Amino acid sequence: MTDDAQRAQTNAVLDRAFELLVAHDMHGFAMLWAPDGIMEFPFAGPGRPRRLDGRTAVIEYLDGYTDMLDLRAIPTQTRHQTLDPRTVIVEFEAEGIAVAAQRPYRLGYVAVITVHDDGIASYRDYWSPMAAAEALG
Repeated sequence: MTDDAQRAQTNAVLDRAFELLVAHDMHGFAMLWAPDGIMEFPFAGPGRPRRLDGRTAVIEYLDGYTDMLDLRAIPTQTRHQTLDPRTVIVEFEAEGIAVAAQRPYRLGYVAVITVHDDGIASYRDYWSPMAAAEALG
């Protein structure tokens, strides 16, 4: 596969991921992972996982996500292509309603995502646990 074709595939997976998140299809979102793909949270707070190994772990982690957050939009995003056509860095904002507090939620994220032929191989999610806790109430 050419670099351009690989970049297009990587960006198509990212497009689909955002569509599924806004549609509240967390299972579909998790199914974008490769069977042995990982999800990492380098800034995870105490008692929170820093790494999930495998699609099954991602599915389990995301179970109940929509009970906490009613995600309604990804109003802004900037994608930074890397020298590796399989990897993209994306800065984005998520907007919705914090379910328990019933108040607006808006939080910025930075993710480093690597996509292989069988799905997302690595998703490093750089988010602020303190900002998320405040936003969720």
